[in-house]
Amino acid sequence: MAAEPTAKNKAWALFDRIVDDAAPGGEHSNPWTMGEDGELRYVPDYDTLARLLGVPLHLGAASRTGVPALALDVWLSYELRRSGFDADATWPRATSPRILPAPVANLLKALPGKERRAIGERLAAASSVPGVTSSSASILGKNYFKQVDVIMTDWATGPELLISTKRMDSSYGKNAANRVEESYGDAKNLRLRHPLAALGFVFALRADILHKEPDTADWLIDLLQKLGREDDAYHATCLVMIDYDDTVAPITEPDEDPENPLVAAGLTDDPHADGTPVDAEDAEITRALSALPRVTIRHDAIPAALTPARFLAEMVTRVLDAAPVNLHKEVRRRRRTAPPIG
Repeated sequence: MAAEPTAKNKAWALFDRIVDDAAPGGEHSNPWTMGEDGELRYVPDYDTLARLLGVPLHLGAASRTGVPALALDVWLSYELRRSGFDADATWPRATSPRILPAPVANLLKALPGKERRAIGERLAAASSVPGVTSSSASILGKNYFKQVDVIMTDWATGPELLISTKRMDSSYGKNAANRVEESYGDAKNLRLRHPLAALGFVFALRADILHKEPDTADWLIDLLQKLGREDDAYHATCLVMIDYDDTVAPITEPDEDPENPLVAAGLTDDPHADGTPVDAEDAEITRALSALPRVTIRHDAIPAALTPARFLAEMVTRVLDAAPVNLHKEVRRRRRTAPPIG
């Protein structure tokens, strides 16, 4: 009997379709616009974020599965590709394997079609290929290895961007302090070894915290802003305030940290390993996407210093400032040719 697909396998099928819809044929829209005041602005694709955030709610995926936080990671990596960074350079990638070193990706591109397809299929189906791919993105900090949720790195440049994500939909008072304290320690560990890498932290909260635990909300928002002002911690921090109907099954928060979303997300099982025909799977994905719960982003509850727009602009700018002008040419071109706000 074929094994039942895991929550992550199901989620990846939906995530991939959502991202494909947002960037048909791999063509991404330009997120940069030029304001009337001459200021360059980043405009995130919030519609795609809302759809991605609806996936774990539709699947009823608990925090321990890693799927709720993974929705954020997929969106952030998608936004980096919108900025113009190479599709193979941002992890998690838009295709399996989700974590693939740039030299291996370049080798695949250089191979003849038949060999490229054969090796690509083997990499996509394997749970791990020692020395070639890995099931998690771990980076050595000053004192210990740390798994990072969204990353851009290469052996030639070292880490250029490191983003950690956390998400909480419940149990705010019980777990909020632990999540922030852990993130602060991780920032110190990574920043001290990689001072030139753009280091960011994204925290997603369900909006019901604003009326259920307003004091906790105020404390978290204040602390997140302070974390982004530390000289030896994060370069920028971000708050995503998520709102969805109470009739949707809530995402429960475990007592312990859930599995890091990239542990299993990087190299998933063959999506057709259960014997489901491709056409049938596509039809099921279409039905699932049409039934996604409605999720909205509460922009009114986010301080200017913590908006996703400011965060993404800061992350991209820091990567460019730390790199020579002959690197990331497409990112620089997109910024240079930003259209005026319509």
